[in-house]
Amino acid sequence: MRINKNAIYILWLMIFSALCVRAQPVKFYQQFADAEIQRFPEAWQLDHGKRLYFGYAQGLGCLAMLKVWEKSKEQRYFDYVEAWADTMINENGDIHLYKIETYNIDYINPGKILFTLYEKTGKMKYRRAIDNLMGQLKHHPRTLEGVYWHKLIYPHQIWLDGIYMGDPFVAAYGEFVGDSTYFDDVINQILVTAKHTRDKKTGLYYHAWDESKQQRWADKETGQSPNFWGRSVGWWFMALVDVLDFIPSRYPNREKLIALLEDLAETLPRYQDEEGLWWQILDRSGETGNYQEASVNAMFMYAYAKAANEGYIAEKYRAIAERTWLGIKKKLLKIEPDGRLTLTQCNAVAGLGGNPYRDGSYAYYINERVRENDSKATGPFIMGLLELDK
Repeated sequence: MRINKNAIYILWLMIFSALCVRAQPVKFYQQFADAEIQRFPEAWQLDHGKRLYFGYAQGLGCLAMLKVWEKSKEQRYFDYVEAWADTMINENGDIHLYKIETYNIDYINPGKILFTLYEKTGKMKYRRAIDNLMGQLKHHPRTLEGVYWHKLIYPHQIWLDGIYMGDPFVAAYGEFVGDSTYFDDVINQILVTAKHTRDKKTGLYYHAWDESKQQRWADKETGQSPNFWGRSVGWWFMALVDVLDFIPSRYPNREKLIALLEDLAETLPRYQDEEGLWWQILDRSGETGNYQEASVNAMFMYAYAKAANEGYIAEKYRAIAERTWLGIKKKLLKIEPDGRLTLTQCNAVAGLGGNPYRDGSYAYYINERVRENDSKATGPFIMGLLELDK
């Protein structure tokens, strides 16, 4: 019997290739994503959710899962996200518990996942939900210079959080419908926000600005809130990076967004500690009560890595993201007895105003709840690891 050497070689190559694929370690971002799904078997449970809700934190966690799906090609990540959206949204595009009359910018953030879901499933209800959310923004109250109020119950106020919640969605919608006026709106909102929240002395950004200057937390001359809350600057940093996905490279005034990004990238390392981490209040690291907070570090890691990967900032800044990852691994990440990964020291929530009143003081921010595996930290953490893997 003649031996076909080519056939034997091909068979050997197939076996060897299969063994190599099987031997590949699971990427760290995938290990953490799997840990999140084990902790929260349904996506509405992300961020320790207690009920079915179209929450901004669940939206952030699901956005990270979609990025894991895109990278890994494993359908289960997509299915995890789509099961949530499919349950949340009816055939008319109506969203469970969504109330447009509250004019809450947080509702917009989970809408970011709907563009991918509509593209991949063809379900018209996702397109209708996208249009419903944009319908809110078309009537959403704004400052005199055209920036969305954070919520109707927070009149005349711009929060850095809200720029991330709304503007990348608006930019994506502009690309989706082929209308550049949405890009103009996004660029204006970002530039106006920078004008009112950036501190010229430090290069950092205050959490919020009150156009009316009537809030107790607002400086009576500037309208600015009193502290540099880490996560608020993280929201801002991610927003600057993410809107650039949709605004064409030579679009008018796009270079002004790049300039803001470059300025922030240069500024932040001055406040990074010797372990590569940032603190809850950025300019007061090491002070009593302050701590190395997970979400700000995850957000900065993601934004630095993505901005460098995309060429928005110099390649040297990728090293900042890598240093942050080493700090997170050393100080904020732990392995549970069952082998699951846990992200620690996550600030659960922080805001301004409301009842009881949040005054934006140092004491306020450092005394808000701290917990583990908060999606405001875990979502950007997964996305940051994905960017570092490129």
